[in-house]
Amino acid sequence: MTATSMKRVAVVAPHPDDEVLGCGGTMARLISEGVHVEVVVVTRGQPPRFTPEFVDQVRRETLAAHSLLGVANTRFLDFPAAELDQLPQSTLNAALEEALAAVRPDTVFIPFLGDIHADHQAVFNAALVHARPRSSDAPSRVFAYETLSETNWWAPGITPGFLPNVFIDISDTLEKKLAAFALFQSQVKAPPDERSPQVIRALAQLRGATVFRDAAEAFMLVRQII
Repeated sequence: MTATSMKRVAVVAPHPDDEVLGCGGTMARLISEGVHVEVVVVTRGQPPRFTPEFVDQVRRETLAAHSLLGVANTRFLDFPAAELDQLPQSTLNAALEEALAAVRPDTVFIPFLGDIHADHQAVFNAALVHARPRSSDAPSRVFAYETLSETNWWAPGITPGFLPNVFIDISDTLEKKLAAFALFQSQVKAPPDERSPQVIRALAQLRGATVFRDAAEAFMLVRQII
């Protein structure tokens, strides 16, 4: 994969940090190759579930992480976190459609349908509404990424399982991914928690080893138009 195959990329994150966990290394690699990368963050914490101080901290962390990676623009939709299932799907579809239409991506990275978090499932469906190939402006590629502590916590074998068929080499950008996640101080955990830098590194090394690379991020190809 090089900049010649992707020009404008949108990464859709249900919550801040999902994008870094799922494809932070890929984002850093593409940006280093001259690709225009934007992130759409769908939700924002709302009281009383989240305090205003915590929400502000996460917003600062998000922008700092994206700045480190070199993200061109971050778009916040600010729907209530952990409450997308209470929102009409059409409302989410319309808002995400507007945001992605502004990005005009040829490639979209989205959360996986089989993630345990209902927000991730709703965002997957909404993103695919935008990605419908109904015009020449539709994204040529749609990839679903895996999010530690979400993708592997539902019930594979009963619910959709994450079976990656695309691996992107992030050997040269793994450290930048880890540095970006470290800026999410509100989210970093100690091992063996899956939100720890050690486990994030281990997954990247495992995904890389399956394709004889030092580190990789894994995806499921939803659609590719050649």
